[in-house]
Formats: sequence, C-alpha cells, structure tokens
Amino acid sequence: MAAPPPTPPAAAPAPAPGPSATLDPRRARLVLIVVSVALMTVVSAVSGLNVALPSLARATGASQTELTWIVDAYTVIFAGLLLASGAIGDRLGRKGILLVGLAIFGAAAAAAAFVETPEALIALRAVMGIGAAAIMPTTLSVITTTLPLEQRGTAVGVWVGVAGGGAAIGVFASALLLQWFEWPAFFWLNVSLAAVGFVGTMLVVPPGRDEHPPRFDGLGAVLSLVAVGGIVFGIIEIPERGGDDPLALGVLALGLAALVAFVLWEWRTPAPLLDPRLFAVRGFGMGSLSLSAQFFAAFGFFFAALQYLQFVAGLSPLWAAGCLLPMPFILIPLARFSPRLAEHFGYRRVAPVGLLLIAAAFVVFSRLEVELNYAVFFTGIVLFATGMALSGAPSTTAITRSLPAGKQGVASAVNDTAREFGSALGIAVLGSILTQTYKAGVQDAIAGLPPTIASAIESSIAFTQSPRVAEFGAAAEPIIAAAKESFLDGVTTALLVAAGVLAVTAAITATFGPRRVAAAPDAAPAASAAPTS
Repeated sequence: MAAPPPTPPAAAPAPAPGPSATLDPRRARLVLIVVSVALMTVVSAVSGLNVALPSLARATGASQTELTWIVDAYTVIFAGLLLASGAIGDRLGRKGILLVGLAIFGAAAAAAAFVETPEALIALRAVMGIGAAAIMPTTLSVITTTLPLEQRGTAVGVWVGVAGGGAAIGVFASALLLQWFEWPAFFWLNVSLAAVGFVGTMLVVPPGRDEHPPRFDGLGAVLSLVAVGGIVFGIIEIPERGGDDPLALGVLALGLAALVAFVLWEWRTPAPLLDPRLFAVRGFGMGSLSLSAQFFAAFGFFFAALQYLQFVAGLSPLWAAGCLLPMPFILIPLARFSPRLAEHFGYRRVAPVGLLLIAAAFVVFSRLEVELNYAVFFTGIVLFATGMALSGAPSTTAITRSLPAGKQGVASAVNDTAREFGSALGIAVLGSILTQTYKAGVQDAIAGLPPTIASAIESSIAFTQSPRVAEFGAAAEPIIAAAKESFLDGVTTALLVAAGVLAVTAAITATFGPRRVAAAPDAAPAASAAPTS
C-alpha cells in the first residue's frame, strides 16, 4: 500500500456554500455556455493563429523564429501568470477577474489587428496572454464552485472537450475568415468572442470568492513568471543565436535559477502560491504531468501541421483547417464520457492509453509526404482526438478531485498551468527542431543564390512564395522543392520527438498514477465528475 502523501500546510477554511445552492438548472446551463465561450476565446487564440501564420509571414516578412515568438509570447505570459491569477480570482471574486481578463484580451486583440511589424505583434500577443491568464483558470473554478453537484461531472467533461476540440474549431473559424479577408481578421474574431464572453459573464455568472483567503504570495508569482519566460526564451533563441550566445544562455540560466528558487520558496513559505508537496498526491502530480505532455504535443502539432498543409502541401487556409475539422466531433463527445471510463477501469489504465494513442498518431503523421495523402492524415487525426479525450478529461478530474473545495482556485490554475506550460514548451521545442532541421536541409539548394535571397529563404519557407524567387523562373523549381522537403523533414522530426515524450509519459503514468482518484476531504465535487458504473 502506498504511503500517504506529505501533509501540506494547513489550508484556509473552505468557503461557505456558494451560489450553487440556489442556482437553478437553466441558469447553470447558461453559466456553462458562457464559461465555454470564454474558454474558447483563450484556446482559439493559439490554434487559430497557426492557420494565419503563412499569410502573416508573407505580409510582415516575419522569420520562422519570429513566427514562433508571435505564437509563444502569448503562451509564455499566459503560463507564467496562471497560478497568480487563480489565487487572485479566489480573493477578489471570480466574476470580476473573468471580466477584467476578457477586457484586457479584447483590447489587445483589437490593437493587434492594426499593427504591421512582427515586433509589435509579439508585444501585443504578450498583453493578450495577461488577459488569457485571468480567464482560463476562472472558467474551471466557476464550474467547480458554482454549478449544482449533479451537473459538475458532465460540466468538467464539457470544459475539457472545449479546451481540446475548441482548438480545432478556432482553426476552422479563422480559416473561414481568411478565405475572404487578410490576417487581421483573426484578431477581430478574438475581439468578437471576448465581447460575447464579457456580456454573458455580466448577465449570468454569479459572484463568488474565497471568504478566508491566505496571504498572497507575490514573490512566488514573480518567480514563476521569470522561470517560464526564461526557460522558453532559451529554448527558442539558443538554436537561433548559437550555443555560445551570452544573452540566450544568460536568460536560460536565469529561468532555471528562478525555477529552483520558486520550488524552494514555495516549500518554505506558510502561504504558498503552489505547495510543491501537493505533487506527492498521485492524482494531482500524475494528472499535471499527463496534461503537460498532451499539450506539449498538441500545440507543437498545430504549429507545425498547419504550416505544412499550406507551405508544403499547398492548401488554402480553409482547406488546411478542414483537414482538422473531424477532431472536435471526436474529442468533445468522447471527453464527456472518458472520466467514467477512468472511474471504471482506473486512471492508471485509461490515461496512458490516451497518451499512447497520441504518440501513435504522430508516428502516422511522420509518414506524410510533400503531396498530402488525406487518408494518412485522417487516420492520424482520429487517433489524436481519441487520445486527447481519453487522457485529458481524466487528468483534469484527477487534479481537481485531489484538492478540497477551498483549494479549487489552485487546482484550476495548476490544471491550466500544466496545459499552457506544456503548450509553450511544445511550440518552443518542436518549433526550434522544425526551424533548425529546415535550415540545415535547405543549405545546398540556396548555396548559389544572392546572399539576401538565400538568407530570406533560410529564415522562412514563406519567402519561396515571394515574387523575387518567382523571377528565377524554371530555376526556382528545385529551390522550392528542396525547401518543401526540408520543411517536411523538420515537421516529421519534431513530431517523432513529441511521440517519444508521450511514450515516456505514458510509462510513468502507468507506473505511478493512481488506480482510482480518491476524493480529498471536502473535495470539490467537480471532479467527482464521473459516476461509478
């Protein structure tokens, strides 16, 4: 029998019964719809942008590394602030922090629609990340503290389905707009979703907060942001700048030092932002690890695959998005029932199977060629969506069910931090692998070109579609073909690395994960989600 986990510092008293005591079923459904829209706003801001990257690169001249930063500036700030924003929401009120987050997000997205340089886009995407950090943990916390007991299990499954399937829906909605409009239309979609979420929150989400919050851990909040930002900066910039670049190495070292300092500080402070000892609770620790691996793979995949479909396979944004369209129709319904499977068969069995299915999907994707074989791609999408559903919802349930009701803000924030930190690392690591493999592969083809053109092609495959390359006439064909093959090599290499990460995580989860996720004393029923069979 496993030894009981170490006891974390005494928690504040659980909050008094919240609005769920009087919330009627109709209003509860409206609350779920509103928080799902807010969640969709946040999730689609990453996935939907990926389909706009080729047209954005052509319009702004962004290099492959700048494209990585345009996507990852959002996720880095998002992941770094999640823990702090979850705690702030518990203190100041979940409805208020959700409204503030939606307002910041919408304003930054509106400004981004008017800029013309990669640097300005990177800065505004970072501001959007601040808003997103206030939104995402609050949506799950509203569910786990507001909805009636009997609805919370299904609601958590819907939340997980939207978090995963919403990514594909965001891609398709963005592509639909890009069929008729330029890339700023993506940001107007963000603004529209934020506005709908803001109005809905004002009208139907009840107020709620922790009546006895502990002292806010400001130092922990700063250290967590520096750690995430420094580590991701190093991962993206060291391959670009070189392994001896003092800035990239220094920032990476700062991030790693901040991570160590964060763990040591959180271990000792009486009111931690995140008590490291919570990870000794198997459901909490293994659920967090599993989610990080899933989103490391998933958002690295979206970043790479949507560029492959457009730059290499030559599809329009709409057709590229259409290739992903089956995903939400598999993921969202299955995510509603996967907690029941985990309850019946055990988390240790179901979640690892999901991780291995995602890994299998990436092995299938590695068989793709320059000319798209949709039968291969569709097979990969089915495996990918099924795996995300089987591993995602049970992992979220494991995290939220492991902590008492008074700690659901922390549980929600950790759940989201695991997702976003995994996403940021996935985009950084897999994006860097893609970029460096592409650069290495295209060297021979660009060797005889004028230096400015060779440098532009080396920095981004988008330049192969420019008029300056077209001027070479028939001589451009082998250059373009080599660029496509090199980019495809980068995509498949990155996905195989992700498959390896998933396989290792599956083995760890199968070995150390809980057989059943036992509810903590006074646990939020949200995660008790899954009825037993």
